[in-house]
Amino acid sequence: MSANKNSREKLVQTASRLFQLQGYHGTGVKQIVEESHSPKGSLYYYFPNGKEQLAIESVQSTAQFIRNKIQESLDKEDDPIKAIQSLIYDMAGFFQEKLKLEGVPIASVALETSLISEPLRKVCQEAYTSFQDQFTEKLLHARVEEKRARELGIVINSMIEGAFLISFTRGNAEPLFLVAKQIPSLLQQ
Repeated sequence: MSANKNSREKLVQTASRLFQLQGYHGTGVKQIVEESHSPKGSLYYYFPNGKEQLAIESVQSTAQFIRNKIQESLDKEDDPIKAIQSLIYDMAGFFQEKLKLEGVPIASVALETSLISEPLRKVCQEAYTSFQDQFTEKLLHARVEEKRARELGIVINSMIEGAFLISFTRGNAEPLFLVAKQIPSLLQQ
């Protein structure tokens, strides 16, 4: 990996982590540069539009990571009920081990910026739509009617996102476990 690419990736990774922990507005450019151990001018060299451009790329990077994790879990089981439950159980375990200390990857940026930055709102929307599409595809492969599969993709993603939010406020993964428990009722035709 070249030094330039390494510096750029370190900026994106550091910004992603800080946005999760502190939110978009609570994270300063100076802190991102310092914690990434990047040269002072590197942020504006790689991201000429500044913090907003860096946030867009950090959301895209985080979304790709999440899409990969979702796909890995969904590919483990043919049955969509078992696959989605397994994914949620994995997420609950990950929450208990790590996320409760690090924040929700995309939600904090989406909540803080959707009314003030159209580019950030759009990139967050694209991320959530891509997660919903993964659930939809799993259901379509199980021969769920297309309209219902698309609706369920949105519902499942909304349930998971809501459960994460409530899990953070409660300090435990119980809401995620409750969502997993309801998946069979939701998906039975």
